[in-house]
Amino acid sequence: MTVLLMRLASPLQSWGALARFDRRDTQPRPTKSAVIGLIAAALGYDRTQDLGPLTDLRFATRADRPGTAVRDFHVVGGGTYPLRPRDLITDHRRAAKAATALEQATGPTFGHLPATAVAKWYGAPKEIAPDPTLGTLVAGNTTRDAIMSTRWYLADAAFVAAVEHPDEELLDRISHALEHPARLLWLGRKSCPPTGSISGGVHPGTLETVLSTTALLPGATTEQPWAWIETAPGTPGAGQTRDQPVTFHPEHRAHAPRWETRTRLTPEPTIEWDIIP
Repeated sequence: MTVLLMRLASPLQSWGALARFDRRDTQPRPTKSAVIGLIAAALGYDRTQDLGPLTDLRFATRADRPGTAVRDFHVVGGGTYPLRPRDLITDHRRAAKAATALEQATGPTFGHLPATAVAKWYGAPKEIAPDPTLGTLVAGNTTRDAIMSTRWYLADAAFVAAVEHPDEELLDRISHALEHPARLLWLGRKSCPPTGSISGGVHPGTLETVLSTTALLPGATTEQPWAWIETAPGTPGAGQTRDQPVTFHPEHRAHAPRWETRTRLTPEPTIEWDIIP
């Protein structure tokens, strides 16, 4: 077996498992679904694409710096706001005319794109109307309630994630992609980009042996970090979690259960980190 190590560090991370409507939670460590999604994005997979061998990766994570849970009370919408010239372009009812006028006034900032493409890429503001007081156009509606949500994050956390597979060439390809990603990468949410290098290289061994011989990340807050290691069903002491990705297809996204053990490790390092922090 071979193991690919990954450093997951960022000012904010969020690993949701039960996020619904106005409450967005985070798990205390990265989920397998999120890490496989990170790998798929680095490789350039489309959401509708079959995950293939990525579903066979055995997964583990080690909490070198668990971080602190922080709560964000999030409010969007409600009331009115001034309408920018660019916003007119995003309204399909005015897109073609507005794009032409703006290009004549400011140059081909937007005009080099078809108006339909611009309207597709930028969300058009709703309920555009003249404001009798300001004498300008505004968007929004004072009768519409704001949308409030509670979002949880892990602040200043750093994890060692690892995936195991017998195909070393596959792990080498993933390792390279993590440092030269085809798509943008984030740690759970788009507002949580990773800092520094991610890949810690490919090493011979199993999840258990590699995590036990890998040095703690710089800034670790414990010498005996908790580790969650995927294992076979029915393993004594193992618990079930439902974060095994089946498909990320937006119309029928699905996850399956898997089993993992939780244990404390006292790493005796023979594998050192050679990464940009």
